[in-house]
Amino acid sequence: MLKSNQQSSNILDHISKTLANLIMNLITLVVLLAVLLVHSQAIDIPKLRLFAAKNNVSCIYVFGDSSVDPGNNNNLETDQKVNFLPYGKDFYHGQPTGRFSNGRLPTDLIADALGYTRAIPAYLDPNLTSEQLLHGVSFASGGSGYDDLTAHLSNVISLSKQLEYFREYKAKLGRLVGKKKAEQIVTNGVFLLSMGTNDFLQNYFVEPTRVKQFTVDKYQDFLISAITKYIKAMHAEGARRLAVVGMEPFGCIPLIKALRGVSECDEGYNKVALTFNSKVKALMATLQQSLGIKSFYTDIYGLILDTVNNPTKYGNILRHPHLFKLIII
Repeated sequence: MLKSNQQSSNILDHISKTLANLIMNLITLVVLLAVLLVHSQAIDIPKLRLFAAKNNVSCIYVFGDSSVDPGNNNNLETDQKVNFLPYGKDFYHGQPTGRFSNGRLPTDLIADALGYTRAIPAYLDPNLTSEQLLHGVSFASGGSGYDDLTAHLSNVISLSKQLEYFREYKAKLGRLVGKKKAEQIVTNGVFLLSMGTNDFLQNYFVEPTRVKQFTVDKYQDFLISAITKYIKAMHAEGARRLAVVGMEPFGCIPLIKALRGVSECDEGYNKVALTFNSKVKALMATLQQSLGIKSFYTDIYGLILDTVNNPTKYGNILRHPHLFKLIII
């Protein structure tokens, strides 16, 4: 994605310093996965794979929105799908797959770094193989959110439905390798959850339903309750390792700037994202203790905001089309 050149040296230095402090314990592995969401290159791949093997990390299960959807929306009756060019033009063989990107998604890069597969398949891919089931799949759906209403507005797959598909997946896995082995695979897997922006930009700030029911602060609390419910449901299904990706400063999304006719970020929207992230982070700390789940909250807000405000610090990273998609989703 990023070529090895002088302009990317700041990123490489940042990652190498991070890695020096990270590879310590199992929580560290989740941190590494989180770092990979943004910085997808220049890591010590052999060391990462050895660490994953020592901790029996079996696969990755992905839940979320367009940031991690590899094509689950392709056969839905929705306008939230991108199975056409120019999407996918830099993917393998230049073929669109339904990923909301010109190339691979961060989760694909994570799986590749761990040595499982070059790309995590969509669970609803009609060509999904039994072999692929063993290495993790994505249930994510572009346009979805923690609030099921968000998904219903776009006729995409809600998080509750994604969990239904996961239960269906477990049954298939059990038939494939046996119930006991399937339970081990799930328990040793890493569950990754990435969503939330659509709840505000395609629901609360656009549609009349929730804004009549809640203030922004109360709507955030409503979403936190939903996250709590879904994480507990994941735990009940066998999740023991969980990474939750925080919200980006969505006031800096190019679409928002274009709609408002300004070049600066919308600080009001960014404040909403920041306060929501604080609540998610607090929730993760609470659930880690109460459920005994190994979890990590991934804060991408500060890094992305710094990248937007200081692009040259990262080698004019915003001029790289591949990485632009990764960080301004």
